[in-house]
Amino acid sequence: MVKRSRVTLSGMVLGLATLGSVPGLGQTAEQRTARYFQSVQPHPGLRQAFLRQMPKGGDLHNHLGGAIYAESMIAFAAQDGSCVERTSQRVLPGPCEPCKAESKIPQASCAFQDPVLYGQLVDAWSMRNWERGMESGHDHFFATFGKFSGAMTRHTGDALAEAASRAAADHLQYVELMQTVDGLQSALLGTKTGWNDDFGEMRKQLLAGKMSEIVAAARQRTDEDEAQKQKVLHCWTSEAQPGCQVTLRYLYQVLRGLPREQVFAQILFGFELARAEHRFVGLNLVMPEDWYVPMRDFDLHMREIEFLRKLYPEVHITLHAGELAVGLVPPEGLRFHIRESIELAGAERIGHGVDVMHERDPLQLLQEMAKKNVLVEICLTSNDVILGVGGKNHPLADYLRARVPVALATDDEGVARSDMTQEFVRAVDEQGLAYPELKKVARASLEHSFLPGASWWAQGKQNQRVAACAAADATKATASKACQEFLAGSERAQMQWKLEQEFAAFEKQYGAVAP
Repeated sequence: MVKRSRVTLSGMVLGLATLGSVPGLGQTAEQRTARYFQSVQPHPGLRQAFLRQMPKGGDLHNHLGGAIYAESMIAFAAQDGSCVERTSQRVLPGPCEPCKAESKIPQASCAFQDPVLYGQLVDAWSMRNWERGMESGHDHFFATFGKFSGAMTRHTGDALAEAASRAAADHLQYVELMQTVDGLQSALLGTKTGWNDDFGEMRKQLLAGKMSEIVAAARQRTDEDEAQKQKVLHCWTSEAQPGCQVTLRYLYQVLRGLPREQVFAQILFGFELARAEHRFVGLNLVMPEDWYVPMRDFDLHMREIEFLRKLYPEVHITLHAGELAVGLVPPEGLRFHIRESIELAGAERIGHGVDVMHERDPLQLLQEMAKKNVLVEICLTSNDVILGVGGKNHPLADYLRARVPVALATDDEGVARSDMTQEFVRAVDEQGLAYPELKKVARASLEHSFLPGASWWAQGKQNQRVAACAAADATKATASKACQEFLAGSERAQMQWKLEQEFAAFEKQYGAVAP
């Protein structure tokens, strides 16, 4: 009996040793999912499917005008009875010429009968079929907006529906969309008021010039646009589409290439709108950073924001900065945009940040960004097609090495013919990110969103939850009473809790098939 017990014990020890060598045994669902993802690296199709389904959090850098695919723009123009000029591919108001080959300004709807015209419009309104070396990606990209902008005028609500639907298909929960919702009415007010070197006096004049009415009109238009979005997606009905579940918030975009009195008026309007309307969570400056006026007035714009943010401390700021590359501007133009955006304007996030290693004392700047917790909105596809910066030349690895928080973003997915899944694919293929890094990036997108409320993570760190939710189990539908009370007071934490639940379901699925 004793001898048999010894044999049994030995067998148990041997069995445990054998089991301990089995790959995946004792690993977490996250670790098993990471192993699965690593195993499918040689298989692009499986990798694509994995990344398509992966929860991605939020898209923090998305221009509504550039988010819509050209095919939808053609449909918008046709619905409005607009024309298209064959030579320039610009959308024009009617009257139009009939659908004939010799017509120079045919109806946009003619494209549905003319495959050549249809293809020309798609190519002219996007980066489709653009060839590197044949034409500047920078010039082709920025030229698209002037061509299709006439198709967007009456279709903001339809555009919101498309953006929300695509986000849902990408397993995004949250999107911050940039748009100039006032139709440049604030800029026109700036023209009437004129320029004054005294920022305070200029603000007084603008506020006295009925800027509040422009704010009210913008809020009303947002109501109408969102109602149209809900109608298109059948929200609040039994046929509600997945896009209804995506939370949309907005950033007022200032056209920084306009005259200085118009830019100041727009910046002020952005602050006023964000204060009055919770759906507008901040502001940003747009238009090509390398163009003459944005380069000349960059310091001026930063000082304007520095002045105004002291009067509107609750308003969030994210800024396009460093969307530049060697040769695009003189060397001195690469030296200060990111630094001034952070140190003068107080930007909480930086859009693009491509030229960071060309800034004055770049290592110190990276340390400062990490210390101040300034996130960089990384737009890999955009940086490649517009600036020709990608692969090992992209600074994403430098940011990660310096522990600067980053989030992947689409920028203009319709024009670029991309989506968030493809941004994740590029992050893997070109930047070598593994599953844990992708997960960290997704979490960072919600941590640095401009949603109100406390974070799910203690001190913003992803390794420790707030005390009230420390024991929360993401595999379960509900949390403890204390955690529920905490979540009820924070939109940000609610969104983060939802992401953790989606990760738990995702890792349960893929962890079960880990090799």
